[in-house]
This record gives sequence, C-alpha cells and structure tokens, in this order.
Amino acid sequence: MKIAIMGAMPEEITPILEIVGEYKTTQYANNTYYEASYKGCEVVIAHSKIGKVFSTLTATSMIEHFACTTLLFSGVAGGINPSLKIGDLIVATKLSQHDLDITAFGHPMGFVPGGSVFVETDKELISVAKDVAKELDKNFQEGVIATGDQFVHDTKIKEAIVKNFGADALEMEGASVAVVCDALHVPCFILRAISDTADTDASFSFDEFMESSAIISAAFVMKMVDKIIE
Repeated sequence: MKIAIMGAMPEEITPILEIVGEYKTTQYANNTYYEASYKGCEVVIAHSKIGKVFSTLTATSMIEHFACTTLLFSGVAGGINPSLKIGDLIVATKLSQHDLDITAFGHPMGFVPGGSVFVETDKELISVAKDVAKELDKNFQEGVIATGDQFVHDTKIKEAIVKNFGADALEMEGASVAVVCDALHVPCFILRAISDTADTDASFSFDEFMESSAIISAAFVMKMVDKIIE
C-alpha cells in the first residue's frame, strides 16, 4: 500500500510533514512531492495549489506517477450548514461541482453528459474515520461538500448552492480529486475542518482560522493513517 496525502495549500500539509519527519522531495509536473516511509508505510504528500485544475493534476500524478493506492485529502472549507462552527470537522460522503453549469441545455447544475452531479467517497475509509473519532473523542459531521473555482462569500450564491446540492460546506478542490479517484478506482477520503462560516463577520481573520483548522484536519488524517497501517 502507498498512501497519498493531499492538501491544497502549504499550510494544509505542513503539519503532516512535521508528523512524518524525514522525507525526500521530488519535482514533477511543476509541483513538489514529499516521499516518506511512515511507520513502515510509503506515503506521498503534496499540496496541489488552489482550484480544480491543479488538484486534478496533483491527484492524477500521485496515482499514475507515484503509484499511490489510497488518497486522503486534508484541508479547510467554508461551512454553509448552520450547525458547522469554526474548527468543526466534516467528512464528505459525496461531492459536487457547484460551478459546472450547462443548465442552458436542460441539464441540472453540476451535471455533465457522461458524468454525474455527485461523486461518492470510500465508505471503508469513512468507517476508519469513525473509529478514529471515537478513539480521539472527537466528533465529525458527514455531509455534502460542493467544489468550485471561486471563494464564495456572497450570501445569495451560498443559498443557491444549498438549494441545488444540499451542500454543507464549500471548498475548491474536493470534487475534482474525487472524480479522479473514482475514474482510476482508488479509494478516496475528503476531510475538511471549517475555517469560516456563513455568518462570518467583517472582523474575521481567514488566515488565522485557516491555519488552526488545517492543523486540526491534518492531525485527524494522520491518526487515520496510523489506523490504516496497523
């Protein structure tokens, strides 16, 4: 088994690299990949850069070039379900592309011919996450995550995404990573810690809460790696 661990931004993988300790770096496809042996298991860690195109490239590279057989994504997201607060964890059961719009041709939002509105993640990895949560005495919410190439801060757009997809959280990479994993038959797990919420006010510091939420997500994912390789 070789495990891929992805984030979108450097802040999302830095805590993971600190836990892993020693690693070697490989430059490939205009990105840096960190290869390590962690408790006897091969892991490849990378941040993709923000957005669906870069995350698609990175996920594909980790699977096709580095031969990873399982992919775990750790990062942050904006919460649009009122029950989600900053620092809370959400695990995607399925993901959609909220900005994929060919409704002019009679299709629903998020749908493209030959594809589907939603892509599901791996149920066995979610089961592992439940075991980890129990051991850590930490709760997470399962739900729908919507992905798009924009940082959504407009209330009306958020309301439309909830209406179209029943989404609980928003981010910019998860659905594209899930599409790659689904097509290449690689188990995929998407974990996000909430860094901002629908009722965030003007005094909010995204950078501050993004970094603290990324640490929460990374710690949980590494406990999952421990459980997977036991």
